Amino acid sequence: MTTIANNLQQLHARIARACAAAGRDTHSVALLAVSKTFGPEAVREAAQTGQRAFGENYLQEAVEKIALLRTPASWEPPLQWHCIGPVQSNKTRLVAEYFDWMHTVDRLKIAQRLSEQRPAHLPPLQVCIQVNIDGSSSKSGVAPTEALALAQAIATLPRLQLRGLMAIPEPAPDFHAQYAIHMAVRELFDQIKASGSTGLEQWDTLSLGMTADLEAAILAGSTLVRVGSGIFGERHYPAA
Repeated sequence: MTTIANNLQQLHARIARACAAAGRDTHSVALLAVSKTFGPEAVREAAQTGQRAFGENYLQEAVEKIALLRTPASWEPPLQWHCIGPVQSNKTRLVAEYFDWMHTVDRLKIAQRLSEQRPAHLPPLQVCIQVNIDGSSSKSGVAPTEALALAQAIATLPRLQLRGLMAIPEPAPDFHAQYAIHMAVRELFDQIKASGSTGLEQWDTLSLGMTADLEAAILAGSTLVRVGSGIFGERHYPAA
């Protein structure tokens, strides 16, 4: 068994334990393997174990990787690509043309460009709104008080399917603090769902939790956890 396969096996066991502790079905939480900075061979190894969803931040690197891994007929179901990093308005076309999901929409302009640029032959781009839940100056995201209005506006756009919220809180000192901040996102998610706004029929995704805090995120209701180094090993970022 390769290191990546072993890491994935251990991670799935960890998710299963967290789901059991939260009284949830293991299948209610999906794993997004964050493959940014790792080459196509690492993604291929993970895919050979059955992993299908991969998260990327750096668009040019991602597009090259997607193109290289698009050909194997053995990927069934096919690999699914999630953009999980901030995107400037002049780079939205790459997301619209190559990705299946976009987790980091935090303003209407970005959503409008994604809608306009999504090719007609592709299924709608699945979208999450990124919320800056703790007001961190170092994080992107819409303010919680503005999230409902943004959701209502995005829900009217063609070629997009609004699915839920994503957040990357600042690291918290302990489990209880992690849980509290994740619950704040969950409560906002529930408030938006309860608004009954048109276009939120598939409002079902909470993209919360990473390697260090996935147990707290799952207890709070996360439906998708994002893990990179816990699968692929230590990450070496490209030089600035």
